[in-house]
This record gives sequence, C-alpha cells and structure tokens, in this order.
Amino acid sequence: MTISAVERPRPVHRAADLLAAYLPGSFYFSSPRGTLLADGVHSRVQPENGSHARGAAAALAAAAAAGVPDPVVAGAVGFRPGSESGLVVPSVVRRAGAPADVRAPEAETGAAWSLRPRPEPERYADAVRSALELIGRGELDKVVLARCVEATADTPVWVPALLARLVRANPAAYGFAADVTAAGDPAPRTLVGASPELLVSRRGATVVANPLAGSAPRSGDEAVDRERIARLRESVKDLGEHAHTAGQVADVLGRFCTDLDVPDGPEVIGTPTMWHLSTRITGRLAAPDDPACSSLGLAEALHPTPAVCGVPAGAAAEAIARLEPEDRGYYAGMVGWNGAGGDGEWAVTIRSAEVSDRTVRLYAGAGIVAGSDPAAELAETSAKFRTLLRALGLEERV
Repeated sequence: MTISAVERPRPVHRAADLLAAYLPGSFYFSSPRGTLLADGVHSRVQPENGSHARGAAAALAAAAAAGVPDPVVAGAVGFRPGSESGLVVPSVVRRAGAPADVRAPEAETGAAWSLRPRPEPERYADAVRSALELIGRGELDKVVLARCVEATADTPVWVPALLARLVRANPAAYGFAADVTAAGDPAPRTLVGASPELLVSRRGATVVANPLAGSAPRSGDEAVDRERIARLRESVKDLGEHAHTAGQVADVLGRFCTDLDVPDGPEVIGTPTMWHLSTRITGRLAAPDDPACSSLGLAEALHPTPAVCGVPAGAAAEAIARLEPEDRGYYAGMVGWNGAGGDGEWAVTIRSAEVSDRTVRLYAGAGIVAGSDPAAELAETSAKFRTLLRALGLEERV
C-alpha cells in the first residue's frame, strides 16, 4: 500500500543535528523535554488588547487554516510589560529529544576582546545601597538589580558556535537562540543563552513552574561546595528571597488551576557555575482550552516574577528603571514556544546575551533584600556572568 505524503510519519531528528543546523535567523530552544528548531517566518504575532497569548491564538489558527504543518509561536518577549517582542509563527518546525552527546568547538582564543562594564562596579554597588535604603523605608521588600558587560571582539561573533558551546556546557539548561533584530539595528541581533530557570511549561492540562531565587557561586572544590550548599539551605536572607518568588508564582498559577502542588521548602540545584534554591510547582488547569491557559498565556501572567523584578512588583519595576542605567532589553524576559493546542515551554532569559556583529552584551542580576551586602551582590553578578564568559573564553576577565 502506498502511503500518501500526508500519512507519512514525521522524520525523526537527532538533537545534535538540529543544533548543528541552527543558523542566525533561526529559532532554537532545547530543554530536558526536547529540542525545537524553527526556520522562516510565516507570520508575526501581533498582540490583541495587549495580550500576546490572544494574538498568538489568532496567528496559530490562521496558520493552521493556511496549511502550515505543526504551527507554533516561537520567540522572545522583553523584560518590561509592553516592551519589544519577537514572536513569530515559523514556516518550518523540526523537533528532537533533549540534547545529548553534543559536540561543540572550543572557545575561540584567537579573537582580541575589549570589555566594558555598564555600569562600573562601584556604581552598581551604589545602586544596591540605594535599593537597601528603599527597603529600609518599607517601600520595597525585594528588588533585583542587574548590570551589563559589553564585550567587543576584533572579528564578528559566530552565534552558532557560541550556542553550541553553551548547550554542550549546560545540557540540563534551557538553551536558546532567537532573532530579536529590530528596526534601525545596524546588524542582525540574536538573543542567546542557557537559562537554568523554567518560567512555565504546559503539557495537556498539566503545568509546571520552577522558580529560582537565592544563589551562591559554585567553586569546583567538593568540600567548599558542600559548605556553600549547607549555608544556602540555612540562609535566612536567601530563604526569605526565595519565599517571595515561590509564593508569588504559586498565587498566580492558583488562579488557573484546580489542583496545585507546592513543596514545603526549596531544594538546591546546581549549574556548572552556580547553586540555586529551587521550588518545582505543579498544577492541573481548570480550563485548558482558554487562550489565557496556554503556555504563553500562563507565562504572560507570571512575568515578571520576583526572581527578576521584586516585591511589590510595581514599586520594584520603578526602582529598576531609576537605578539601572542600561535598559535590560530581552534580559530577564521570557523565551520559548507555544503550540496550536496550548502546550509549550517558556524559560526566563537569564544567563543570556544579545549578540550583534562583533558585540556581545551580557547581563546578570542579583536579588536585593534586607541584609544584602553590596560587595556580595556584586560578586554574585560576576559569578553569573561566568556562563557566557566561559563560552566566549573570557571567564577570567570579569
């Protein structure tokens, strides 16, 4: 019997092959759940009444009617509500399992780099002190302050090689590369990173969120790391910071779920460069067919969490706008995909950078609460830069 083209099963791809096939302009996203590579632009998502989720639902319905196979919405949304976004319905989508046995080139050593911190470390410490004054006056409970390092090479940065090194070094992370070129950009711009933090995923009626807050650098020395993990588990400051984030995520998901499982306390998870307090929250949706309950709708409702903004959210966002000299762009936003049935996966865009020609803008932040020490928060951001700096061969430079 002859099998028609429509009836033929989809080809099975290997995760390593999809990573190798990534080129600038494509969309790449990998996680323990699987790998997605999307190419071309069938249409761009326009928000409806300020909602990306409703705009995505309309775009997906139109794409399905036009015969686009396996339509998804993919891309990134910036940190600030109503800010820039790069959500599209791609023309072609390929899927594979989670990354495994990924080969990647070594970090480039021949390029000459210049690094410029923005702001200077002293100014960042001053911003932390200002935030502590706001907290002391009762205007804030927590605020996340970020800083940027602008790295410029003497030759253009090849994003596929950078992405491959990030995925290879962080196989359990949410690896991503998304075209975020905007009108007026002098060259194509790509958001690339390896985030440890799942904002939300949805599969059927089941949703999962995994907020992270409260961190310590990883040393590489087993005895030192055991001590740091123990200290993190007992830190009043870090446990309080984490409680702000996990509580808010649970409150938001509770509005959409009939059942919600929230662990009594956080666990400690590790990345190659950091230790984090982590709470994995799971729930069952009350109305899976509502666009507000799609993975993108849930991500919009959760974003920004206290892990990247603060408590209360409005006052924290105002403090960030006053105290951070650099606009965050897509840093601390969200990146991922949403399928026609509402399933999908979205990560928080931390451990990320924006790459344009010879320039890489890296971002890292730290949560400021009562008891924070400016020098320690500065050191925490430096440790978080290491994920990208290591992939660039610049780990010892910041």
